[in-house]
Amino acid sequence: MQSIFAASAERTSLQNLVRGVVLALLGSVLLAISAKVQVIWPVPMTMQTLVVLLIGAHGGSRLAGATVLAYLVEGASGLPVFSTGAGLAFMAGPTGGYLAGFLVSAVFAGYTFERGYARTLLGALAVFIVADSLILGLGFSWLSVLFGTEKALAIGVMPFLLPEALKIALAVASVPLARSFLARKVSAD
Repeated sequence: MQSIFAASAERTSLQNLVRGVVLALLGSVLLAISAKVQVIWPVPMTMQTLVVLLIGAHGGSRLAGATVLAYLVEGASGLPVFSTGAGLAFMAGPTGGYLAGFLVSAVFAGYTFERGYARTLLGALAVFIVADSLILGLGFSWLSVLFGTEKALAIGVMPFLLPEALKIALAVASVPLARSFLARKVSAD
């Protein structure tokens, strides 16, 4: 599936570069906002994973990677873009694995959508499940290093399974909307 933010052959390479930088920065702002939206279920949960999945699926692998990397650099430099902290020390703490998972997940989702693995809703569901599992898997792995496997599973995975399933459902629901938008955009051009 073509990205809804795909570069155009009608624009110069400089225009495409500027457009890509602006979109990546806007996406990083969207990620920062999603980090501040918290729902208590039974632990605090943000909307970041949903936004990561959407950026990957609808932005493509390069834009998704640049967007999440910009977000991570902003946080590493001390900007308050994460849910509760900032800086390199914060990134090395318990949320570090999840933050690394954001990058891997976004690029994976973008790559698989670009290659057509999500042509059907079932394919999109499979891609989103794997992409979300990458976030949870890297988060769990890092938590296991810090706290041990049993505690990492209890605090870093199990409480999030149902909320993540709901976010995956929302991401899948976005696919027909994006396709409809693309169809209108292509017919208008």
